[in-house]
Amino acid sequence: MTLIQWFIFFLIVQVIHFAGTWKLYQKAGRKPWEALIPVYNAIVLMKIINRPTWWVILLFIPIVNLIMFPVVWVEILRSFGKNKTADTILGVVTLGLYIYYINYAVDVTYIPNRSLKPTTSSGETVSSILFAVVVATLIHTYIVQPFTIPTSSLEKTLLVGDFLFVSKINYGPRTPMTTVALPMVHDSIPFTKSKSYLVKPHLPYFRIPGFQKVQHNDIVVFNWPVDTVYAFRDKSGRRAEKPVDKKSNYVKRTVGLPGESFEVRDGVVFTNGKELQLNDRAKLQYAYKVTTDGSPIDQNFILKDLKVTDQFGYIAADTLYFTSLTMDGAERLKTFSNVKEVTRIIDRQPSNAIFPHTKNWTQDNLGPIPIPYKGEVVKLNSETLPFYKQIIKDYENNSLETHGENILINGQPATEYTIKQDYYFMMGDNRHNSEDSRYWGFVPEDHIVGKPVFVWMSLDQNIPWGKAIDKIRWERMFTTVGGNGEPVSYFKYFLIIVIGWFGYDFYKKRKAKRNS
Repeated sequence: MTLIQWFIFFLIVQVIHFAGTWKLYQKAGRKPWEALIPVYNAIVLMKIINRPTWWVILLFIPIVNLIMFPVVWVEILRSFGKNKTADTILGVVTLGLYIYYINYAVDVTYIPNRSLKPTTSSGETVSSILFAVVVATLIHTYIVQPFTIPTSSLEKTLLVGDFLFVSKINYGPRTPMTTVALPMVHDSIPFTKSKSYLVKPHLPYFRIPGFQKVQHNDIVVFNWPVDTVYAFRDKSGRRAEKPVDKKSNYVKRTVGLPGESFEVRDGVVFTNGKELQLNDRAKLQYAYKVTTDGSPIDQNFILKDLKVTDQFGYIAADTLYFTSLTMDGAERLKTFSNVKEVTRIIDRQPSNAIFPHTKNWTQDNLGPIPIPYKGEVVKLNSETLPFYKQIIKDYENNSLETHGENILINGQPATEYTIKQDYYFMMGDNRHNSEDSRYWGFVPEDHIVGKPVFVWMSLDQNIPWGKAIDKIRWERMFTTVGGNGEPVSYFKYFLIIVIGWFGYDFYKKRKAKRNS
């Protein structure tokens, strides 16, 4: 929906509210016209239902307002003596339209300064749950979101089975674009393949300012730009056009920034002609060919010391291939007496799978690629269009047609185009086992979700739950994601705080019991 459409929708909602409540405003000692003035009517309504004025803010926060509207409907009914369970049910299932009946057909009396405390234990429970859901939704949407590492594309830095907290405030919280959705649920309802949201109405992209910009080496969670799968990991082949904020979540490392020229030479990343320097926590992995004298390499060393679990195996008595091995691991293998040679495999087979799908490039040798930035005016012709086609058509919502050498944007001939937002290039550290920007191109700014900052739990996928103690990677619990040096676990400090808190709470209750 456009801003004008949203403005019209907002005015319609105000008229609906006025038509259904103006008599109730009057019975509460207010003027009928106060039910019509946008925002002001909500402030007055909070006074009528004896709730704090800051609730008005919650009514305008997407997703949170879906919880708050039913709460306010019920509060209106109770403020006019409609406290029965049937009244509450009717108020919710009619989407508040039951208030019309109360407004016009029933002679109700306003109850000023009514008690806000629930009269039953079930009412107390419902109120507590609603409050918890609202707070959790606010935190999940605007501050921090839990996230699980599903693939090995950042292996050695982030492991499959890591549970992360992703900060929304580092790059600035993105307000939800889907306005009708289940809170704290992504693209599908848990345990089902049903959508958890409605495509319309939707809001335009807006991001609250953060305290930093996306930089080189940042590990970033983002919505997969080319996601058209019906549900994450769905193999049926069904397609679905998803809103930006409901596309599948991916996590990769930032290797190219807006305005830079990006290149990969023999698997090494260059930006603006200079090799990209990674921090020491980044453990790049490549495919390697290991030639031996025919005797096998100790499997315990491979599994435990090198922590490699996905080698293809021997293709001959003296040859072993690794699909993901760090440079340090390769150097250690060279020290083995039965190892003759360790060679990093460089992909030299051109593929149309490599972005922009028109060059004779490989995953290890590609570019240079110009990364667009907001406000850049790019020249359009048959040579440059493949770089910008997705941007113009899919990410910035224009119609695009080509007729021979002629390019039409929104039906008009075009030889240039002004980029509307910043774009980034993302890659996984597991260079030969990562589906990243080398295959599907740029990541738009409006697809950025947040920055992983903390690993709070890590489970080894190769160990069964029957060995729960061994399954937990204790050394990774409560470790930071970014920075230099080896990750440090803060789990013991967390335990000390938790034990201290429960000890203090137990002491306080015992003391209160003795004094009573």
